[in-house]
Amino acid sequence: QVQLVESGGGLVQAGGSLRLSCAASGRFYSDYAVGWFRQAPGKEREFVAAVKWSGGTTYYADSVKGRFTISRDNAKIAVYLQMNSLKPEDTALYYCAAASARWGLTDNKKYDYWGQGTQVTVSS
Repeated sequence: QVQLVESGGGLVQAGGSLRLSCAASGRFYSDYAVGWFRQAPGKEREFVAAVKWSGGTTYYADSVKGRFTISRDNAKIAVYLQMNSLKPEDTALYYCAAASARWGLTDNKKYDYWGQGTQVTVSS
């Protein structure tokens, strides 16, 4: 089992920044990938970004490319999502998830473990 705990959400004005953190514990293996997803009210959960723990390859949704950066800290077993130039449409509950899969990391069905989520609200 892997436990994931998100933090760092909050209320920010459009154009502002937030940094989300995801702390992993339990049986977390180096061949896992960690992704961020988000879900706004009335909408489906959507992929935001992912990183392969081994090698550090990153993936981004087109809607966040150039604004969001995903990174990892091997020593702390943590993943971060730096979000800049935030827009009201970025408002959502943001989830951290871990996957043993090596492909298809934009698909939430590939992920085995999920955190409880952290709310991000961007005001206009």
